[in-house]
Amino acid sequence: GTLLNVSVSDHDRSDSLLLSWDEPEGGAKGYLLALSSLESGMLLQNGSAGPNTTSFWFHGLTPGTHYEIEVTATLACMDTTSQTITAQTSPAPVCNLSLSSGGSSASLRAAWAHGHGRRDGYRLALWHSDSHSLVRNVSLLPSASTFLFDGLLPGSEYALKVSTLAGSSQASTSIHQWTAPSIPTQLRLSPGSSTSLVASWAGAAGAAWLHLELRNLLTQKVSTTLSARRGLSSYTFQHLHPGTQYWLGLSATAGSYTVVGPNATAWTYPLSPGNVTLSSAEEQNSLQARWTIPEGQRDFYLVTLREGDDSALTRNISVGGDNDHVTFHGLSPGQQYSVQVVVVAGPYRASAESTAAWTEPQAPSVVSLSSQGSPNSLLASWEEVTGEGYLLVLSLAEHPVKNSSLLRGVTSFTYKGLHPGTLYTFEVSTVAGPYTSSPRCVSNWTYPLPPEQLTLSNGGHSTSLQASWRAVSSGSTGYTGTLRETKSQKQVRNVTVGSDWTNVTLENLVPGRQYTLEMAAVAGPYRSPVRSATDWTYPLAPAGVTLTNSRRPMGLSAFWDKAAGDVDQFHLQLYSKSHAAQRNTSVGPNTHNFTFLGLSPGTQYFLKVTVLAGPYRSSSHFATEWTYPLSLANVSVQPGRKPQELHVSWVESGGGRDHLVQLSVAESLSIIRNVSVPRGVTQLHLEGLVPGSRYRVEIISQAGPHRISSQTAIGYTVPLPPRSLSASPVGMARALAVSWETAPGQRDGYLLSVLEEGSSAPPRNLEAGKDSTNVTVPQLEPGTCYFVRICAVAGPYHSLPENTTGCTVPAVPTNLSLTNPGSSSELYTSWNKPPGRRDHYHITLYSLSTQSRIQVQTLSPDALNITWTHLEAGSKFAVQVTAVKGSLEASSINVTQWTYPLAPVNLTLGSPSASALVASWAVVGRGAEGFVVDVHDAASGTPVGHTVLGGDARSHILRSLSPGTRYSVAVRATAGPFHASTPNLTHCTRECDALLA
Repeated sequence: GTLLNVSVSDHDRSDSLLLSWDEPEGGAKGYLLALSSLESGMLLQNGSAGPNTTSFWFHGLTPGTHYEIEVTATLACMDTTSQTITAQTSPAPVCNLSLSSGGSSASLRAAWAHGHGRRDGYRLALWHSDSHSLVRNVSLLPSASTFLFDGLLPGSEYALKVSTLAGSSQASTSIHQWTAPSIPTQLRLSPGSSTSLVASWAGAAGAAWLHLELRNLLTQKVSTTLSARRGLSSYTFQHLHPGTQYWLGLSATAGSYTVVGPNATAWTYPLSPGNVTLSSAEEQNSLQARWTIPEGQRDFYLVTLREGDDSALTRNISVGGDNDHVTFHGLSPGQQYSVQVVVVAGPYRASAESTAAWTEPQAPSVVSLSSQGSPNSLLASWEEVTGEGYLLVLSLAEHPVKNSSLLRGVTSFTYKGLHPGTLYTFEVSTVAGPYTSSPRCVSNWTYPLPPEQLTLSNGGHSTSLQASWRAVSSGSTGYTGTLRETKSQKQVRNVTVGSDWTNVTLENLVPGRQYTLEMAAVAGPYRSPVRSATDWTYPLAPAGVTLTNSRRPMGLSAFWDKAAGDVDQFHLQLYSKSHAAQRNTSVGPNTHNFTFLGLSPGTQYFLKVTVLAGPYRSSSHFATEWTYPLSLANVSVQPGRKPQELHVSWVESGGGRDHLVQLSVAESLSIIRNVSVPRGVTQLHLEGLVPGSRYRVEIISQAGPHRISSQTAIGYTVPLPPRSLSASPVGMARALAVSWETAPGQRDGYLLSVLEEGSSAPPRNLEAGKDSTNVTVPQLEPGTCYFVRICAVAGPYHSLPENTTGCTVPAVPTNLSLTNPGSSSELYTSWNKPPGRRDHYHITLYSLSTQSRIQVQTLSPDALNITWTHLEAGSKFAVQVTAVKGSLEASSINVTQWTYPLAPVNLTLGSPSASALVASWAVVGRGAEGFVVDVHDAASGTPVGHTVLGGDARSHILRSLSPGTRYSVAVRATAGPFHASTPNLTHCTRECDALLA
């Protein structure tokens, strides 16, 4: 049928459908329309439309319902065409949509009534109004009529859109609502200054607006109101009254919701009082504090009085907020005070302090002036009284000489740089601020000075001492002293002299004794400190000093006599001009001999004995003596740099003036050299001796009159090496013959070593007599080179070695074979490996056919075979294998062999007569050793002829054959035991000559 292209739409009407179609070709007489329920198929509405109509409305339908619509067009000739489509009406929106918080700051509940008709479900979209962001997007069943949105922001406006869904259509309804605001928390109100308060709170994001009200609690009047948008978390209230308490209330608003929040109270800071002063009052030991009343309010004043440098709290008084002064009574005299006035308003304070003020001081008590034994200083002291400090005055004969001011806490003062032995007057007063007390006075003397630079000296005398000193500058009336023996403290005499004396001599004293003199200066009632000096009288030198040899190798004994007087100790100094070190020792005053041990042997020593008394010494004359020498130790005789030299060395055991070296031939004991060497020389070279000889050396040491011999030492000169050393093989005997020529001089024998070349094995050592000139070294490896070394031996010494190299003849290869592997051009040679070594093999191949050497090969020492190729066929060859070691060779026997011959070619037969056949052929290459011609009767195979020919034959006539008979002929080439044949060729002899004719 004709297609109508039916379409349907609702034009946003939920109870109607508009049907549209295309007019068919040729037009239509009219249209019938039927609308049925898609679920039940029941016809619900029908209608008709005239020609030229292309649309039709169905009204009164149920929203959100599926329908089936059939359009039938009546065509010409009673034909019809129809088309059925399905459609769905748009759903109806919800009714009575509401969105409420129910007082909640975090949730909103949506509720609605269902619209007329049907629906597939609902979609709810919740938007945040300020940020325009989608918060929730929820799909619900068609039976749902409420939904709770939770987790929302407090105090925020939200927009809800509820869409009714039916198929692809929807109908939407919107509504706005606020969540309840949240109450701000942690409200704080604190002073920012004396005229400002700072309010702060948390949780301000939960309200659209915040309302603040500040009230003066003293007047109960509202000072400030403020409304602020969301997000403000603090505010500063300015231009307030100092020291005043305020109340702050806070409320939150969101939409139609208002929530009363917390409140707080706080004080502004009070102002400090001005012009705080502290001054003396009319009564004694009283002070009055005054100040200027500041602006604003306050609860009261707290007035604090502090005492001293450490500001210790003394008084604490509270007075009303309208007072401006207070008086303090009964304070300490001479004390410093300060006052602090504190304005108190609620918990806050503002303070101001005065400058310091003083009460009048009292005079110090218990004043003293002490010299303490010092000639230049006086110590003034007093008891502490309250005050700022002290004023000190020192006077000499009523004339002030020194004024001083000291701080409080000091109760003494030392005057320095005063005159010794002088009377001084001291005055002290107490100072407290602008006040000074009456003075207290006291007097005293300084000590006199002791004598200066007191010395006591013997002047080189043994029985007297002289004392001297420097007179004091002032304050001395004389000197007094006492002389004592220092050790026993026994008093010897008293000394008293006038002030103009500066020295005195003390006589009739004991030599070498120590004395101490104590002296002091006298002035007024005081004696100066004692000065003392000490010294010894000069000691007397010892007599009869001797030094004797104690008959020990390292000892000398000293003796001396004691002189008159005291001695602290005897000091002995022993030294030698040949040694830098010296021996020093000290012995007690009652010792008169001493033995020095451990001295250097053979050395002249000098002795000096010194008497010690304090720092003074007196020495004797020198005594001298020699120690006995020691025999030389470690005498060594070694070969020199040349075979004709000996090197003699020794260790000097001690002392001696020189040494005598005696050389003798060991066997004869006759002295052949006498050499004198000075002390300090420890070696000697002896030249012009016989190489390889044995010598005896003895060394005599001398010290003063004493002589001693060393132990005898034996030594050898180094022998000369043998000359013209050679080593040659001894035939095939696996040995080397070593020979040499004898060198001049002596020797005990020869030592040979034979070392296999390239081997890690130890060498073979052989010995030969001193008169030998050759030796044979047997049992060596064939074909091996040996390193031969020989040296002459004399005692423990060897001559320089002579070296040479010799090789043994290599062993002959055995079991040599030459075989033919079945080839006409190859031969195979093999042999057994001989013992020993070799450098390589020479393998020589000879052609016996041509009597010439055709190949020579050099193979490695481990080779055991070789294959010869490209040889002449049918030829005889000989091979020889030679082992080579250096210039030495050992050859095997010769072995021979043939190569296979090549078969003759181009064999032809002819019959020159009835009884003969002529066979001819050609050869390849050189040919063969010979040829064999075999003839058989072709019919019966019976042999007819067998002829052996030389290697030069190329044809042969077969005779005595039967006429007219077929024969089979073959020609074989022969070479030694080998042959190669042509194929059999047949031919007939002629018929009889007569028949032929």
